[in-house]
Amino acid sequence: MKFEEKKIQLKDGRTCTLKPNTSEYAQDMIDYLKKTSAETPFLLRNPDEVQYTLDGEKEILDRLYNDPNSVMMIAIVGGKVAGNSSINGMGDKRKIKHRCSMAIALYEEYWGLGIGSAMIEYLTSLAKEIGYSQMELEVVANNERAQALYKKCGFVEYGRRPNALKFDDGSYNDEILMYKAL
Repeated sequence: MKFEEKKIQLKDGRTCTLKPNTSEYAQDMIDYLKKTSAETPFLLRNPDEVQYTLDGEKEILDRLYNDPNSVMMIAIVGGKVAGNSSINGMGDKRKIKHRCSMAIALYEEYWGLGIGSAMIEYLTSLAKEIGYSQMELEVVANNERAQALYKKCGFVEYGRRPNALKFDDGSYNDEILMYKAL
């Protein structure tokens, strides 16, 4: 989806720009996916599973930019990528067209500055504009920091997927299912 960029003031005084994530950021996104996956165990992929090609990533970003029912948002601080977030529809069937899923991740160095809250607030506004009335997400049960952010932004827990994630060491973790009425 094409949308207006928005500037926000961070807690440390810097400015962050929230804008559509386009193919010009394809290499930055590949690097971001690899690094953020290494910084936290709470994302769905491991760094070695990031196998995107530059052309493939450009194609994904272009497709989402031109899709009126999806949003791919990037956060830029000081000319550098700080994070990425998205919303995608759950499907085109009438019974589920009102629902969208949300995903977000930031580089660790940008945690706690207000970017996550601002991105979720802007995604919520854009989701309403698209016509969604419910936003959903999954969060790893041990990720208390993310759960606190989501609750602060109006999400509530509605269920769990037991042992949804299996880690390389053989351990498991539940996923908490959350939603927000728009």
